[in-house]
Amino acid sequence: MPESTHHARELLDRVIETMGGARREGQRIMVEQIAEAITDQAHLLVQAGTGTGKSIGYLVPLLDHCRRSGERGLVSTATLALQRQILIKDAPAVIEAMADLHMWRPKLAVFKGWSNYLCLHRVHGSYPGEGTLFDTLDSIESKGPSTLGEEVVRLREWAKTTHTGDRDDLVPGVSDRAWRQVSVSKRECVGRTCPMIEECFAQAARLDASEADLVVTNHSLFGIQCTGESDILPSFGPVVIDEAHELADRVRDQSTLLMSASILARIARTLRARTKIEVEELEEAGEELAAVLAPLPAGLIEERPAVLREVMLRIDEMIRRAASALLDSRADAADKTLARAALDEARAFLDAWSKDPAQMILSASALQGEESELLSLSPLDVASALGMRGFHERAAILTSATLSLGGSFDAMARECGFMLSPTRWKGIDVGTPFDPASQAIMYIAEDLPDPGMGGLGEEAQERFLELAVASGGGVLGLFSSWKAAQMGAQVLRERTDLTVYMQGDETLSALVDRFRQEEDSCLLGTLSLWQGVDVVGPSCRLVVIDRIPFPHREDPVVKARSLDAHKRGFSGFQTVSLTRAALLMAQGAGRLLRSDTDRGVVALLDRRLLTKSYGRFILRSLPQMWPTTDREVVRAALGRLSDGVKRQ
Repeated sequence: MPESTHHARELLDRVIETMGGARREGQRIMVEQIAEAITDQAHLLVQAGTGTGKSIGYLVPLLDHCRRSGERGLVSTATLALQRQILIKDAPAVIEAMADLHMWRPKLAVFKGWSNYLCLHRVHGSYPGEGTLFDTLDSIESKGPSTLGEEVVRLREWAKTTHTGDRDDLVPGVSDRAWRQVSVSKRECVGRTCPMIEECFAQAARLDASEADLVVTNHSLFGIQCTGESDILPSFGPVVIDEAHELADRVRDQSTLLMSASILARIARTLRARTKIEVEELEEAGEELAAVLAPLPAGLIEERPAVLREVMLRIDEMIRRAASALLDSRADAADKTLARAALDEARAFLDAWSKDPAQMILSASALQGEESELLSLSPLDVASALGMRGFHERAAILTSATLSLGGSFDAMARECGFMLSPTRWKGIDVGTPFDPASQAIMYIAEDLPDPGMGGLGEEAQERFLELAVASGGGVLGLFSSWKAAQMGAQVLRERTDLTVYMQGDETLSALVDRFRQEEDSCLLGTLSLWQGVDVVGPSCRLVVIDRIPFPHREDPVVKARSLDAHKRGFSGFQTVSLTRAALLMAQGAGRLLRSDTDRGVVALLDRRLLTKSYGRFILRSLPQMWPTTDREVVRAALGRLSDGVKRQ
């Protein structure tokens, strides 16, 4: 056994002993394989089912490597909940065990975006109170001024006592609109000209990260590291990407840039207010852009119209003139910094616009009415940035409960850049401590008609009602459209006395808490519920999925990637739509079993899983529960589960 593997296993044993946990074979395999991959500077995909303890599974070999090598490790997550779990629960357990075993206590730090931190300069009234300078959409939520004022007052009081300025340490939290009154983006920050630079929370957080042995960040910031021209993260060695199934989408989202007449008008106002620069021509260029965008249909722009190219050249010229005038401006340093930040917002879009159009996704959106008014520009491919800059020749571990699609890791390896990196890679499935075949039933309603586009069909409504009644609640309804979710909620509310919670009634976390606490309630919603809902016990004993969640064919990203796949000789449907649907189906079905004592049913109301050739690919991606198409068997099983809950 290699020395690194031996040390990692020894540390794992000590962690389990310290936490009072049980040894899990999948976790042991994970630790050994990751230790080996880090030593060999290899790339590894690790599919680890719920209950494996994957955070401990990668923290043990990663921190042990940091101890032995002196290299800094990096962990990136998709969700705040997992980030907090690592920082508050899992990493401290490993650190304590490491201190006992090796007399070494590594330093941890979290690396978040600039706007996650309170800006003391802004709190003290030195920034304009118009919200955020670079809010590109005018659809700020409507909120009463008294409520907003109360939140801002509470933020100002919190500013006097907080040691971190981290928004996530503020409990209870505040609305996004209130937080924007006391925070700034990196562009807005006046930097060294700030009179409170020595007390800056964001600067302090970055200093902590530069001195840490392990840095925990998020996929968006990791994406900026990969796609940007300069490093924003402190230097690091091996990297672990948790919730890796979301990596490519998060990186593409953070790379998306926007342009509209309202954005240019806002930039012009900032320049005029801060530096007195003449901006009439820039405002006129914005009006020309609005006129060009108005007749464009919403959606993907496959060929850039000549009039759009011309107006973008004019905007580019106006931005250059403004930048030149800014150099000669006699405004003070802070005002110049804010003006330059405004220009940089437009400059970033124009730089992306100048790249090869075949490598960019350009789309138009109609925000308020029927006329298009916003341009979105995002990279077609993020795999090369991830593979060549993010991972390249360093050890890289990608882990999630869902990485193997259709029985293969190839799709995920391709999307995340492993196939473009010069480093060898492999994928492993360490399984789950659960036994899906004995804990759960997977029911496919093969007698229902194929789902249509009009929401939840009448027969599907009746089947959903029948299953929910048999279960007596404990229903998580996952729907592929808002209309279908509303129809499902309506039929339960009108024809049963079950408590029904609908996504949007409250915050998602509040709804999930209610669902968790009430064993006979129902929670219904769309794609926000398909991932991240973690409810242990009988409160979630029936998961219903109305149809295969294929992405909308006119979605600009899906359409652009599908067209690109066709150009390269691949099936756009299989490469893009099918893999995305299989991933969501696996995540949705995975909401049922969250512990080894959970029991229940996953009901799939889409018979195409059995009648279409692509159904086999999706079914191979799902947890291997006991399968049936017999509705009477399922009704009886749900009845027994319901009776068991009532007897408790």
